Amino acid sequence: MSMLGISFLNEIVNKGEVKDAAGVLNKLRESVMDSLRQTGKANEAKDGMDIALCVIDKSTNIVEYAGAYNPLYIIRDGELIQHKADKMPIGIYFREPKPFNNNEVEVQKNDIIYIFSDGYVDQFGGKSGRKFMSKRFRELLLSVSTEPLQKQREILDVKLDLWMGDISQIDDIIVLGIKI
Repeated sequence: MSMLGISFLNEIVNKGEVKDAAGVLNKLRESVMDSLRQTGKANEAKDGMDIALCVIDKSTNIVEYAGAYNPLYIIRDGELIQHKADKMPIGIYFREPKPFNNNEVEVQKNDIIYIFSDGYVDQFGGKSGRKFMSKRFRELLLSVSTEPLQKQREILDVKLDLWMGDISQIDDIIVLGIKI
């Protein structure tokens, strides 16, 4: 599913017909559903994916964000600001799909934008073999946010390894941080 999504994203962006983040997600959902022949019938594949997508305009300091289940976090002056995602996937949905929302967010110098897959928060580990969870992930990002981005990556990698212990990684994990 990830390979299909990457291929379609490249095609959508390279064509240049869609300019806003929500438009890209709407087109991506359409492409995935067409490719998998998803119509909503009971016996067909229900595959889909979650994604957070940003379009950054450096000249205006405006970030367009659209999300399919995956939120956008911004850390500004030691505070985490969460922009919630739409609660629907890329792919078939049990309800009639609505267009994704395009959120415009003004960013400031030294803000850090984070988008990520659900792999980190869903990873099992710790003393009781439970998921890492969103609250712990937000606290971790806040605690490392004053470090340079490369150092943040190293800390996140170490924390994840310690959390997992002997438990295998269950999903893809990506955390993208961008400092404005």
